[in-house]
Amino acid sequence: RFSLKDIRFFQNRIEFRKKDKFFLRAYSTNENAGNSYDPYFTALKLQEEAKDNNIWSLNYSSYWNNNIRPKATALGFPQPVVTFDPMTGQVVITFDQEGADQWLVDYQDSLFVWHAQSQAIANQASPANPSTKPFLEPGSPEFEEAFNRITSAKSNEEEGGTRFFDRSALYHVAGEYVFTPAVPTLQKIVVGGSGRLYVPDSDGTIFTDTADVTITNHEFGAYAGLEFNLMDDRFRINGTGRVDKNENYDLIPTVAASLVWKPRPNNYFRLSYSSAIRNPTLTDQYLNLNVGPAILIGNLMGFDSLVPLECFDDYRDGLNPDALCYIDVAPVKPEKVSAFEVGYRTTLFNSLYVDAGYYYNRYRDFLGFNIGADVELNPANGLIEDLQIYRVSANSDSTVTSQGLSIGLNYYFADYYQLSGNYSWNKLISDVDDPIVPAFNTPEHKFNIGLSGRNITMKLGNLVLRNWGFSINYKWIDEFLFEGSPQFTGIVESYTLLDAQLNYNHKKWHTTFKLGASNLLNSKNFQTYGGPRIGRLAYFSITYDFKKL
Repeated sequence: RFSLKDIRFFQNRIEFRKKDKFFLRAYSTNENAGNSYDPYFTALKLQEEAKDNNIWSLNYSSYWNNNIRPKATALGFPQPVVTFDPMTGQVVITFDQEGADQWLVDYQDSLFVWHAQSQAIANQASPANPSTKPFLEPGSPEFEEAFNRITSAKSNEEEGGTRFFDRSALYHVAGEYVFTPAVPTLQKIVVGGSGRLYVPDSDGTIFTDTADVTITNHEFGAYAGLEFNLMDDRFRINGTGRVDKNENYDLIPTVAASLVWKPRPNNYFRLSYSSAIRNPTLTDQYLNLNVGPAILIGNLMGFDSLVPLECFDDYRDGLNPDALCYIDVAPVKPEKVSAFEVGYRTTLFNSLYVDAGYYYNRYRDFLGFNIGADVELNPANGLIEDLQIYRVSANSDSTVTSQGLSIGLNYYFADYYQLSGNYSWNKLISDVDDPIVPAFNTPEHKFNIGLSGRNITMKLGNLVLRNWGFSINYKWIDEFLFEGSPQFTGIVESYTLLDAQLNYNHKKWHTTFKLGASNLLNSKNFQTYGGPRIGRLAYFSITYDFKKL
């Protein structure tokens, strides 16, 4: 999570179009991170500013062992019992774990006091290490000086601070043309294409553009499609072919096809199949972000000898080097998906609109990340000499599937009003033995219910108010697992939201006024794990319609 300060985004766009015939658009996006920084990494560096973690731990444990441990022993904390087994010739160590657990409960208050005492000693400057300082108290001049120095220095290897430098840019162009051939059943032919150029510039604070390294990345795509109407428009058939190319990957073709059948008026059955790709993003390819506990890296070239966390835990339990296992993470490649969808839409009683659908997606090379350690052991004793945790962009080794369904209802009544509701179910299924973290980050269940009205006329005595509208919407979102950075993975609890809006359209002025709020009741909730609680957002807008001049 980042503290965004003085951040700026600029987008310039130009478009030429003729409705239902062609469009040509181009836009660019430029950004400047300003004085944004990583607050978590800043906190770690402030701690290191006063005293190295190893020295702090040594001071804490020394005071604990010399002053607290004798008190705990005197109060009956169980001690290890060492015996010699003559039958096996081995030393046997036993420990009363149940008794120790109960002791921790019985003397919880004492433990809090003893911890505070040990912490106070460790927070002092160490006479044996002249470079150490007392704990930096927030608000003190020493704290402010260190904080400003750390957050104003770039978070690259040269400056060693926590400030982001980001002046990246994106340039995009896209076009499409629709042909209408003089063939009765062939409704239209659509051709189009797009191209994109990424120009990241982070000076090594986000990407691997350190020193004199300059990163650029371009990609393009082209497509063509046919649409047929058959049997008096009862059947509409669509087929599309597309090719995509990223400069770091081969040309990949994909296809899509759909069928819409209208058995009778206001009833539509749809069936579709589509294949698509998702190219690895810039972060999947080039990321190099140190967040303190871990380094988040892209994986354009592959990563050798990563120790999965499960193997590292096995080693740590017994300090047995043979418990370590290693995996080689292959370079990331485009994710491919085959999607199937079936749905039905109808209108009942001339006022109830129903739309239901089911989808099933099958992913190959699903993009996510692996978390593991780069471990260096002392060959003499098998103990750790160097350790670094990495989150490495990766593809799934197995097939990943997702499926879901949704149903939406809209009921129109009394000329001006609409009662609506929808429900969706989404589920991701992956191989339990696959080391990838999929980061699906989608609740399994959610629904919303809404009431809205438009072009309402109200009478208040002799006063007649016309062209009013409103909307009220209630949302419920099920709890779900949010997978992000190693320290930002956990359950996002279920939450509810109530949104409301009131609007008025002044016909003569060609202007619409809107007053509303999202999360009207200010029910503060987490929508990402480790993120801020999000409360009410109120707004007022004025929209002028130039088309009506």
